Amino acid sequence: MQQAAVPRDAEERTSKAKARDSGGAKRKVITANTIPNIERAPVDEPSSDDLNIGNRLRELRIKHGLSIRALAEVAGLTHSTIGQIEANKTSPSVGSMKRILDALRIPMSQFFADAEAQTEEQIFFGKDELIELADGKSLSYRQIGKNLSGKAIMMLTECYAPGADTGEPYSHQAEECGVVISGKLMIVVGGRERCLSKGEAYYFDSRIPHRMFNPFDEVCEVISAVSPPTF
Repeated sequence: MQQAAVPRDAEERTSKAKARDSGGAKRKVITANTIPNIERAPVDEPSSDDLNIGNRLRELRIKHGLSIRALAEVAGLTHSTIGQIEANKTSPSVGSMKRILDALRIPMSQFFADAEAQTEEQIFFGKDELIELADGKSLSYRQIGKNLSGKAIMMLTECYAPGADTGEPYSHQAEECGVVISGKLMIVVGGRERCLSKGEAYYFDSRIPHRMFNPFDEVCEVISAVSPPTF
């Protein structure tokens, strides 16, 4: 029996449909060549500042001839905490950092100072020239001035994100004061605790163990001063 002829326009429609189906199938194929970076997605790594902190602490510890365990004992921290900080696996709280630097007999202002020699004393500072003393994320302590060695005062702009905490109470040989310019902040000085709001202030002897934290839902900003700059 002779097969009926298929109209030319029907053949063309069938051919185009097959081509579309074939092309669609090809577009669904996923290979290493189509997305070459699928195995190499960027991951969060310690910032250069974090790396500098760990490396510099290790250098100072070795310079003082201390083992990790010896430094931990003097600082009142666990040796695993010191090891993780030096390996940049964790960022130290302000309290922990202060204990470590006290054990190494160096103030935070000096530790974070710019090592480059200045040809003349700097008077004005852009916002990017302030020295970050904290993690710069949940908690920011930005110091006005670079090397405060021999200076009489330290000025800081402080920023506490919700949940920020300076950690275990710490102390140092100085007096400090500050004023809250936005948000609210909890401050513990010895056995006394107070919530400060915008426009309220504090002034106390820094030799009394103290702690600051923000349990609220809004960012808190503070302008503070420490004299002498032993923080």
